[in-house]
Amino acid sequence: MLNAVSANWESTPTQPVKQNPIIAAIDIGTNSLHIVIVRIEPTLPAFTMIAREKETVRLGERNLETGELKPEVIRKAIACLGRFQKLAKSLEAESIIAVATSAVREAPNGQDFLQNIESEIGLSVDLISGQEEARRIYLGVLSGMEFNHEPHIIIDIGGGSTELILGDSQDPRSLTSTKVGAVRLTGELINTDPISHCEFQYLQAYAKGMLERSVEDVLFKLKPGESPKLVGTSGTIETLATIHAKEKMGVVPSTLNGYQFSLQDLRTWVTRLRRMTNVERAAISGMPEKRSEVILAGAVILQEAMTLLDVDSVSLCERSLREGVIVDWMLTHGFIDNKLRYQSSIRERNVLKIAKKYHINLENSNACGDHSDHIAKFALSLFDQTQSQLHNWGQQERQLLWAAAILHNCGHYISHSSHHKHSYYLIRNGELLGYNETEIEIIANLARYHRKSPPKKKHDNYRNLLHKEHRLIVSQLSAILRLSVALDRRQIGAISQVQCEYIPQKHEFKILLFPRILGDDCALELWSLDYKKGVFEEEFGLKLDANLVNTCSVNFP
Repeated sequence: MLNAVSANWESTPTQPVKQNPIIAAIDIGTNSLHIVIVRIEPTLPAFTMIAREKETVRLGERNLETGELKPEVIRKAIACLGRFQKLAKSLEAESIIAVATSAVREAPNGQDFLQNIESEIGLSVDLISGQEEARRIYLGVLSGMEFNHEPHIIIDIGGGSTELILGDSQDPRSLTSTKVGAVRLTGELINTDPISHCEFQYLQAYAKGMLERSVEDVLFKLKPGESPKLVGTSGTIETLATIHAKEKMGVVPSTLNGYQFSLQDLRTWVTRLRRMTNVERAAISGMPEKRSEVILAGAVILQEAMTLLDVDSVSLCERSLREGVIVDWMLTHGFIDNKLRYQSSIRERNVLKIAKKYHINLENSNACGDHSDHIAKFALSLFDQTQSQLHNWGQQERQLLWAAAILHNCGHYISHSSHHKHSYYLIRNGELLGYNETEIEIIANLARYHRKSPPKKKHDNYRNLLHKEHRLIVSQLSAILRLSVALDRRQIGAISQVQCEYIPQKHEFKILLFPRILGDDCALELWSLDYKKGVFEEEFGLKLDANLVNTCSVNFP
């Protein structure tokens, strides 16, 4: 089945070298591990499914006392990922994008698990936030279902969390993630088989209470007169659709995409499931292996969500997070151009949203007040002029430096004192969409080290960067950010441009500064640069020399 990803997206004239690349996406979920392998069709743009695999691993069944992922489950998961990796390579996938969600996010040893994956099988895994998970689910659903510019509510019931999303053909208006999932609620709330009346009532009440805030956010962002359709995705809803179709029609359709069942049908099934033992549920025609253990909790979550949303039916979409990972890759690599520039600029939009939240005034950066936009321009200029000379970082790291430069002063929102440390905290917990957890950690650390002490191993935030490469990014790019901050010391845009020259034989780095107003001696900027250049000099092993050029006849490259 081949679907264009959206009516609003077109292939761009500039695309990666390979004409029809094969890409694999792995979803490390709380209940199951999934892989999809697709061939990109740039001219549509769309992708064709080549293979898909799934294994129920149950990462969500964590140690009850510590909350850690169990050693035996970790071993099983890594073995499964190794098989997925071999499958992708056998089909000549040029990229494998793996993401981890709820269970790994919450486990104290989640980062250790990801590090073990990389060291044992060489697979790098992105840990994504609940909101980022919701955003990619939206992309996945949009790639498999036409919204016709009408609002749709998407519900994805996973093992550890439930995502509720409101969106249309253009953008997601609400992205929410709640800590209720089929595996989580089964493990925490169900101890009887069949479930007792008391436990069942508590299960319903708990699911309803946990979902209320997400539902309120979704309903608040509906426009007057809109009646959104509900789209369901992932294991719980696929299973309910399968057993419903099997009983109603005697056979499961070749595709369940678009299959619909009512809230009344769901309530009937919930009543039946609660009266059955696990063995009896497992014997239901169409019930996947091991799904019987968690299907009741998942069905209750769906029932309470539909009731709160006041919708009477749900339609299944067979695409979800892993397909959304593919679409996100296509956006990032230029296979899709969004006419409305929403998805393709998701990172920039969310950085600016956080900046606005913490009162960073980007529109007035050349006047007294905040100067983050000017700092960002200096940072990118220094980055570009030193690339392949002092560092070998690429476009991705350049974008992280820009984000850190824009947000470096957001800590002033809390206090001027130690504001660089406050900036780290606000960025780290700011739900920057479009970034994975490692990238957010890098941005936060870059902002943290724009002043005061340089990065040190004893700092907890620096130790959070598990890979040597990530620590090197922070060490080198934070040194560039320090110079950029110094160049706008008066916060009036006194210096308009900078020109750099590196003389490797002498280990010298020269910077020419061009004032915005002829005759301005920029004494404070020169002093600040001299005061802050030590970290840059030590990091790159050179001597920095800065001079002012007060002439109007100089042209910049």
